[in-house]
Amino acid sequence: MIYRKLGKTGKFVSRLCFGTLTMGPFQRGLSVSEGAALLERAFEHGVNFLDTAEIYETYPHVREAVRIKPDVVVCTKSYSYDAVTAEASFRKAVEGIGREYIDVFLLHEQESAHTIRGHREALEYFLKRKEQGYIGAIGLSTHYVRCMEAALMHPELDVLFPLINKKGVGIADGTPAEMLSVIERAHDDGRGIIAMKPLGGGHLIAEREEALDFILDISCIDTIAIGMQSIDEVDYNCARFAGETPDPAIAERLGQVRRRMLIQDWCQGCGTCVDACRNHAITMVDGIARIDYDKCATCGYCARACPEFNIKVI
Repeated sequence: MIYRKLGKTGKFVSRLCFGTLTMGPFQRGLSVSEGAALLERAFEHGVNFLDTAEIYETYPHVREAVRIKPDVVVCTKSYSYDAVTAEASFRKAVEGIGREYIDVFLLHEQESAHTIRGHREALEYFLKRKEQGYIGAIGLSTHYVRCMEAALMHPELDVLFPLINKKGVGIADGTPAEMLSVIERAHDDGRGIIAMKPLGGGHLIAEREEALDFILDISCIDTIAIGMQSIDEVDYNCARFAGETPDPAIAERLGQVRRRMLIQDWCQGCGTCVDACRNHAITMVDGIARIDYDKCATCGYCARACPEFNIKVI
């Protein structure tokens, strides 16, 4: 496995970051033991960094990962916006993960200078926790070019987690070239860079090799988060990120995998999923939710928002 320094945080992380969203209830819904088996396999390949979030509901899986590998670097995220919600999110993280210390704590899905300003009180809380030694680094995650630009105006943000892939699937307000330009500036400024959705939430699986070549060739990205749901995916990605050639049989099997959103026929047409989708990929047609797969990032956040549990990632 190849390792990189995560900006100025002092942490050395594997180029492959294990994204745990896919093993949670929004997607595969793996048990703790099933998820732990995947994480342990990744650790055996040299992965030492994993990504979670309060919304993913995978803290039990991460807790088991910490038991298996006590020195694993953990990044989590929350939507907290003031001191009260930040305190609650921090407590939920340390209790859920089973550590008093969080390596990287991010504001989740920020959109612009306005949302950063609106979450300032939460940011101040995390800064205080960092000064006290309970958080190693703070930052934000985003699908927006304009948010990355705004983040450059905040030197206290140590780590930035932007969406970037070769076709720009999921970038809400720009092109891959525009996002990459800001990523380069942020990296030059000493920010740690974690890339998300290199396979476009599954949309680029048919172009997996080209998509991974694209992201791995970007030297200003420190680490790349990929969700993995099977031993095949772990073995394949770990080989690629170590500069090795994956087993052709594994590559062939993975080439057949396609992820998509399933909206049940009994959709009530409430529109909650429309409001929950940050990529504006859902519209109501004849009272039923419909998904534009050119915009969908297959994140599953709409599934969480649905009050009738009618949406799943399959």
